[in-house]
Amino acid sequence: MKEIKAIIQPFMLIRVVTALHKIEGLPGITISEIKGFGRTRGSKEKELSNEGIYEFVQKNKIEIVVQDDLADTVVNTIQENAHTGNPGDGKIFIVNVEDVVKIRTNERGKEAV
Repeated sequence: MKEIKAIIQPFMLIRVVTALHKIEGLPGITISEIKGFGRTRGSKEKELSNEGIYEFVQKNKIEIVVQDDLADTVVNTIQENAHTGNPGDGKIFIVNVEDVVKIRTNERGKEAV
């Protein structure tokens, strides 16, 4: 199994989710509103800390756990639908998942996804 984590522009979220929704066998997705900065160190929202003022950019994180055979389809779908060609388009991380446990039923592995 693979966990796919994508950090994308908020204005691309609906487009990406709409495309993901069309993938046969997709078990579900989790979306979070996040903020951070990349190589350009952000340029939107400023926060004050004891060390100084830091600038952050609002993003959305999509998290999906899928069987290995579906991973490339999911990654390609996100890439194609989140791409603008501009800095800040985001990143996609693909991580191996050792096991999954469904809390309600105690099922494990692919049945739990």
